[in-house]
Amino acid sequence: MSSSSDQPPFRSAVKAKVVDPLTDFVDDEVLGGLLLLGAAIVALLWANSPWSDAYFDLWHTELNVGIGGASIDLDLQHWVNDLLMAVFFFVVGLEIKRELVTGELQDRRAALLPAIAAAGGVAAPALIFTLIAAGGEGASGWAIPAATDIAFAVGVLALLGSRVSSGVRLFLLTIAIVDDVIAIAIIALFYSASLSFAWLLVALAAMAAVVALQRARVSSPLAYLPVAAVLWVAVFESGVHATIAGVALGLLVPARPFHGRDVQGALEHRFHPVSAYVIVPLFALANAGVDFGGGLLGDALASEVTWAVAAGLVLGKLAGISGATLLALRLRIGKLPDGMAPGQVFGVGALGGIGFTVSLFIADLAFEQPALTDAAKVGIFAGSIVSGLLGATLLLRRRRGA
Repeated sequence: MSSSSDQPPFRSAVKAKVVDPLTDFVDDEVLGGLLLLGAAIVALLWANSPWSDAYFDLWHTELNVGIGGASIDLDLQHWVNDLLMAVFFFVVGLEIKRELVTGELQDRRAALLPAIAAAGGVAAPALIFTLIAAGGEGASGWAIPAATDIAFAVGVLALLGSRVSSGVRLFLLTIAIVDDVIAIAIIALFYSASLSFAWLLVALAAMAAVVALQRARVSSPLAYLPVAAVLWVAVFESGVHATIAGVALGLLVPARPFHGRDVQGALEHRFHPVSAYVIVPLFALANAGVDFGGGLLGDALASEVTWAVAAGLVLGKLAGISGATLLALRLRIGKLPDGMAPGQVFGVGALGGIGFTVSLFIADLAFEQPALTDAAKVGIFAGSIVSGLLGATLLLRRRRGA
């Protein structure tokens, strides 16, 4: 057997560009998933403890940033959701750009099957939610079950270890990345307020300034911070959700070496751990707390929103991802990764129902009434837990039956 030093240059280059970044990404997501789970548990325990008032008072504390009229006034929860989550979506934008230029989405034929699977995994949950909640006051939450949480889904696969092939991991990751693209588009198109075209022009000018700095061969990230701040404020004030600023910046970062520097790799290496280990757990701590006292759990179980979200995640993701994938395979559109059997598609589809982070994010955008938001959260918790257990079971049963 030859050593890694004996590998052909092309093979080494492919490993450096695709395998190593993917491995780093998965490692960060696994630990991030554990921290995310821990933060969610802490939020739930805190919100249902004798100190629950302190939990809700903390996240509803108002914080004004700026001077006079040129200031933004939000509570702590929304500073996390609007500002810190922009960093999360910046990392998502970096990952999408890398996959499109040098990763798995670079080969359009290889990317076609997971793209079809992701589209099915968005459409079916939205349809099931709409069939259950159509016409009700919760109808605007149709996109809540359409999202997949990469950290939790990859964490479940990590627990299964070598019993799941790398092809299954790659297929799930690619689906989740395409799912993120669709989720970003949904947030921008359907969950933004009335638009201010003046502020949109400022945002476009900021993006043009980023491009101008790149053409001036400026590679230091610090030089881009003031422009990034202007872009975030402009997007926030424009009515488009502020996190879209993070996505835009991530997509503008060069995916190939920039004047001899791997700027994208350096930024991803720096920000992905911050996003996975700090921002996403903090988001869970700020958003996962639901006080089940006072009859809330009973109200949630009687709410069509709860059942629509849970059914969308469990049934919609399973049916949408697996159905779209198997139909595409029957039509000879694309192929599964090496080491992945058709029967494992059902396990991957079920794991896609672990919504959590982005589902909680969309729930906060979709509803103004706290009762509907809490009902959606109960549905997210229940649907994600069932989906995780179902996905692991299906993948293990498929392996034993192989």
